[in-house]
Amino acid sequence: MSTGRPSSSGAGTIVPAPLLVLGGIVSVQFGGALASTLLPLVGVAGSVALRLVLGAAILLAWARPSFRGRDRADWATVGAYAAALGAMNLCFYGALSRLPIGVAVTVEFVGPLVLSAALSRQRRDLLAVGCAAIGVVLVSGALSTDLGSLDLVGIGLGLAAGACWAAYIITSGRTGQRFDGLDGLAIAMVLAGSVVLPFGVFEAGTAVFSGEALLKGVGIAVLSSVLPYSLELIALRRLPANVFGILLSLEPAVAALAGLLVLGQRLSPDKLLGLALVVGASVIILGARRPGPGRDETGLRDV
Repeated sequence: MSTGRPSSSGAGTIVPAPLLVLGGIVSVQFGGALASTLLPLVGVAGSVALRLVLGAAILLAWARPSFRGRDRADWATVGAYAAALGAMNLCFYGALSRLPIGVAVTVEFVGPLVLSAALSRQRRDLLAVGCAAIGVVLVSGALSTDLGSLDLVGIGLGLAAGACWAAYIITSGRTGQRFDGLDGLAIAMVLAGSVVLPFGVFEAGTAVFSGEALLKGVGIAVLSSVLPYSLELIALRRLPANVFGILLSLEPAVAALAGLLVLGQRLSPDKLLGLALVVGASVIILGARRPGPGRDETGLRDV
C-alpha cells in the first residue's frame, strides 16, 4: 500500500553514495556562505528564523508529517530536539556574523568530535581531540593575535554552537526512534521556527519579509537543510557509518573553500594548519565509528 511519501529511488540508486554525501557537504557549506550575505540584511535571529521557517515549509510539503496521535513522550522528545536545533542555529549564525565561515565551522566541529570521543572512550580518540583542540587554538588566531583583537565572543559562540550540535546529535537519535522518516525533523523545525520567528521580526522588522531576504532565505533553507539531509538520508542506506564519518570530516575544509569563493575570505597559513589538524582528528574519530551500514545513534548532520 502506498504511503504517499516521497520515494528515495531513482537518482539515489544511480549516483554513488559517497558522491551524494559530498554533494550534501558542498551544499550545506555554500548555504552557510550564502547565510553570511543575509546576516547584514536581517541579523542573526532574522536569518535563523528565515532558515527554519522556510525549511519547515518545504519539509512539511515534502514529508507531510502527522501531528496527531503523538503522546507526551513524543512531544517531549521532539521538543528537546527543536530546542537543540534552534539554539545551535542561533549560536552558529552568531559566530558566522563575527568570524570567517571556515573558522566558525572548524570551531563548531569540536562539539561532535568530543561527543564521539566520549562515547568511544578510546585513548586514540582522546588524543585526536587534543590535536583538534590545538587546531582550534591555531584557527582562532590566539597565538598570532593580541588578546584585545581576538574575537572571544565569536569563538565562544562557535564553541556554544558545537555544544548545541552535540545535544542535537543526541536528541536527533532519540527523535529518530519515535518518528518515521523526516517527520521528526519537520516537526522540530516547525517548533523551533515558531519560537525564533518573533525574535527575528523584532530584530529585523519588515526587512525580514523583503524580496531579497526571502529569496536568500529559500536558498539557505534548501542548501543548508533540505538538500543535504535528503542526500545523506539516501546515501546512508548504502554507506557504512565509518565512511560517512570520514567524508563528513571534510566539512571545515569545504567551508573554508566556500568562504574563499563566495565571500573572498582567505585564511592565514596558521589557520589553515589548525583546520588541517581538526580535519585529521575528525577522520580518526569519526572514521572509526562502527562499520555497519546506516546512521548510528550519533547522526552528525548540522541542520
